[in-house]
Amino acid sequence: MNRARIVEMVGKYYTEKIIEHGAVPKGVDWNGDDSQMLRFDQLLKLIDSPNTNFTLLDYGCGYGALYSFLAKQNIECTYTGYDISDEMIQAARSIHPASGVQWSSNEEDLKLYDYVIASGIFNVKGQIVDSDWEQYILDTLLRMNKVSIKGFAFNVLTDYSDPEKTKPNLYYANPARVFDLCKSKFSKSVALLHDYPLYEFTILVRKAIL
Repeated sequence: MNRARIVEMVGKYYTEKIIEHGAVPKGVDWNGDDSQMLRFDQLLKLIDSPNTNFTLLDYGCGYGALYSFLAKQNIECTYTGYDISDEMIQAARSIHPASGVQWSSNEEDLKLYDYVIASGIFNVKGQIVDSDWEQYILDTLLRMNKVSIKGFAFNVLTDYSDPEKTKPNLYYANPARVFDLCKSKFSKSVALLHDYPLYEFTILVRKAIL
């Protein structure tokens, strides 16, 4: 698995999307606002006390749609958005110029955060073979785990999707395998959410705080 090559491919893909569509859901390869908001609802179930201030890393933040969602829900947090696409970060900065918000396309800038959330970053594998993509996912989860204090959450397309609706450039994971991976490698407290009406599932990994 050549992580640098995969990161370059993913960055190029999403850069082309934001240039083509702008700062809208299609600009990060989502179908629309409703499905994007539903995903955020699932991911934010990770946070035990959303009414108390916490630090949050949006890993693969795009143009900052999650930040807007948090504001609309009156959820206060110290937010950092990270994305491998410079164009995404430029769009996020222009849309959300508020002071106190951090934006970066350099992974070396990342520190420690209470929670790390990633939405949609494991979907588009392009021409990458599944075995390499799965190794890339594991490597990315290890990175998310390293910078999270209380836990992290992410979503993946499900292999329970209707066959006629699947696409060869997308990755569909087995929910039980991903759950087992997280349970064995990261925490005893792992939740699998697969009861919402999208062809995907969400994993919540909560860490024991000593």
